[in-house]
Amino acid sequence: MSKLPPVAVIDDDASVRATTDSLVRSLGYIVNTFASAEEFLRSNRLDDFFCVIADVQMPGMSGVELQAQLLSQGNHVPFIFVTAFPNERVCAQALGAGAICYLTKPFDGDSLIQGLQAALKKREGGTRK
Repeated sequence: MSKLPPVAVIDDDASVRATTDSLVRSLGYIVNTFASAEEFLRSNRLDDFFCVIADVQMPGMSGVELQAQLLSQGNHVPFIFVTAFPNERVCAQALGAGAICYLTKPFDGDSLIQGLQAALKKREGGTRK
């Protein structure tokens, strides 16, 4: 079975990173995890990922700030946001900037799977960049 394209998981909570990593890997994706948006940016692998699953609130740069920075650099990688602190304004901002979905922790695995499928369709449609 061929591997699906790489996914970045960015969350400051190690248990959420591990759980999300395990679920996404079980679907056949290659996963790289990062403890912060800054660690992700330092990886110099920004163009390697077809999708980013990111926590909204993290110390330092938030997931939404990371999305905005990547967009300003011309990188339109699809984002799936997860949060323990849902906020309608932040949700609207993230979705308005092109996020695939905005999930509340603890999120349903099926919702994440649907988000990944939507991101894959977006990638296959050639709308990433």
